[in-house]
Amino acid sequence: MAKIQTLRGFRDIWGEEIEKFREIERISRKHLDLLGYMEMEIPVLEKTELFVRSIGDTTDIVEKEMFTFTDLGGDSVTLRPEATAGVVRSYLQAGLFVKERVSKLFTLGPMFRHEKPQKGRFRQFRQIDVEVFGSDSALIDAELLWMISLILKDLGVAGYTIEVNSVGCPECRLDFRNKVITYFEGKKEHLCEDCVRRLYRNPLRIFDCKHAHCIEVSRQSPFLFESLCNPCRTHFDEFLASLAGFGVETTINKRLVRGLDYYTRTVFEFTSGELGAQQTFIAGGRYDNLVEEMGGPKTPGTGFAIGVERLAMVSPGGMAHKGPRFFFAYMGERAAKYVASVARAFVESGMPLRYDYHGKSLKSQMRYADSLKSDFVLILGDDEIEKGIVTLRNMGTKEQHELPLDPAALTAAATELIK
Repeated sequence: MAKIQTLRGFRDIWGEEIEKFREIERISRKHLDLLGYMEMEIPVLEKTELFVRSIGDTTDIVEKEMFTFTDLGGDSVTLRPEATAGVVRSYLQAGLFVKERVSKLFTLGPMFRHEKPQKGRFRQFRQIDVEVFGSDSALIDAELLWMISLILKDLGVAGYTIEVNSVGCPECRLDFRNKVITYFEGKKEHLCEDCVRRLYRNPLRIFDCKHAHCIEVSRQSPFLFESLCNPCRTHFDEFLASLAGFGVETTINKRLVRGLDYYTRTVFEFTSGELGAQQTFIAGGRYDNLVEEMGGPKTPGTGFAIGVERLAMVSPGGMAHKGPRFFFAYMGERAAKYVASVARAFVESGMPLRYDYHGKSLKSQMRYADSLKSDFVLILGDDEIEKGIVTLRNMGTKEQHELPLDPAALTAAATELIK
């Protein structure tokens, strides 16, 4: 019988990679907590209408990439392709707009998109999603980029670029829409079918197209940035000034747009040359009209999402290991009686300890300890029991020390020795 394999674009995650994921989430939580964000969980399955209304029916996500099906009750439901829409729904459903002046929220977990699997991109992927509701201040946008920079610094990530732009507001886009339609109408033969179809419905989507010929045609097109109204230009200038205050260096990319329809004003992307053609690993921006469009009161919003898989690819390895690893090697029935009490003493003291469950030969257990990358091995046999000691071997230097056999005294001595 043939073995059952994972579906295309889905995979198992374990070992060093999942350790990286845990460290990314731990450090992100640390900085989010410092700046007053509240963690929440939202369902992975929502009504399809939620994403069509929020993301936009002319986007690639809605048109091509969503995992959508009809459930047993006859409703169209979708595995979430992104988290912002679900967070907005939850924000409205919980009535937070009445309870809080400014809501600062974050959630993390799997997202699902039926796109072509490629380096660092899978059909099930993990995101850390951060959202702020209740203020249109450019200072909050800058604070988000500063917080991301702190997270990346803590993770040891270097060599990335931050690109920023403003995509204006609906008023700005009226003037720009006419300019861009006029430009692309004369070049329709060079556009892909999707861009031709979207030209009159949502011309801004052309700038997010990944087809090489569409990218080339758009290089000489008008900039939306040039059509910004005075309030939007002032907002962008305040954003840049606040970034300077936080010490965050960015590059203005006037052609930058995001792949979702709800963005207004500030948009940004963190990119790395280590990721191949698809270089973005963190992205976000402002969405001042989304809450109202989803049935709530007029409420400005801003946020970003971290692609955990892609961030892990540019993060140094071995981040998650903090402090020494211990292994307890015991030989004989008398020594076996100490396993539970020694393990309990070490783990309750916050010191990681592994051991062999069958008490094999010392040589076998030392090989096992080495395979686990243990820093220290505690050795206990009949000779040590007679002396009332445990031998501690440093696996790096091969130095050995005699420590007291009593579990409480053993942990205290081991802690002191490795300082």
